[in-house]
Amino acid sequence: MDRLSRLELFLALADSGSFTRAAQAAGCSPTAASRAIAALEASLGTSLFRRSTRQVALTDAGAAYRDRLRPLLAELAAAGRATGGEDQPPSGELAITAPTMFGRLHVLPVVADLLAAHPALSVRLLLIDRNVRLIEEGIDVAVRIGPLADSSFKAVRIGSVRPVIVASPPYLARHGVPATAADLKHHHLIATTGPRAATQWRLPGTRTAPAPRLTVTTVEAAVSAAQAGIGLASLLSYQVADALKAGQLIELLPGALPGTLPIHLLFDGRTGGNNGRGLFVGAMKAALGR
Repeated sequence: MDRLSRLELFLALADSGSFTRAAQAAGCSPTAASRAIAALEASLGTSLFRRSTRQVALTDAGAAYRDRLRPLLAELAAAGRATGGEDQPPSGELAITAPTMFGRLHVLPVVADLLAAHPALSVRLLLIDRNVRLIEEGIDVAVRIGPLADSSFKAVRIGSVRPVIVASPPYLARHGVPATAADLKHHHLIATTGPRAATQWRLPGTRTAPAPRLTVTTVEAAVSAAQAGIGLASLLSYQVADALKAGQLIELLPGALPGTLPIHLLFDGRTGGNNGRGLFVGAMKAALGR
């Protein structure tokens, strides 16, 4: 983490009082955030925060540093926007990529609002269930669901989703309801290709994933196959939210699949990028309640 990123992290921690929230804003882990703040304190030769098991609070030196630093970083950001043209009305093409269903449900409405508000802006929206190479394919910002590989790209967390196992009521009436993860080997499983292909049926405590009965290339097809009673599908919560609400699918073995998966916006922070990128990032954070 470079010095400017450490200073931005310091302000985020000073405002939130939480390493977890500050790390999320900075797109890094709480451990990395803690190390970065420790390095900043070491370079200044003073403690900026008082840490306890319950809270993180500014010291007197930390409060004074915050008050002097905030206007300087605001001025630096304004200079960067002016130099990169971000204070001008957004124009030109903004290239965005996202997983197919997430893009249709959550990205496209944001893009529609941006296009309506900014007549000189155009958008190239690539909806595809694979991780696109940003530089090689000329992408300004990518939506990524799941853990991020270490890279020099800037990551902004905008939300999270849960892995879920679902099946239709008719299928469960014919084959029964699995009571444990071990019961899955007796059921017909539906899988998809894409970034989650290797892990979507990998359950905690198991060495190998059970072989699927049906593999499809799109999430929409997997949802339709589950609704048609072909088998159990391992999907993400947003992908089946409507079907669950309508009773077309039922969630099984809640908690069997590990944790939650973060949703990030990924872009090359070393370049100014299209001047519509900042608007898109802010609009996505607002749309998902971040």
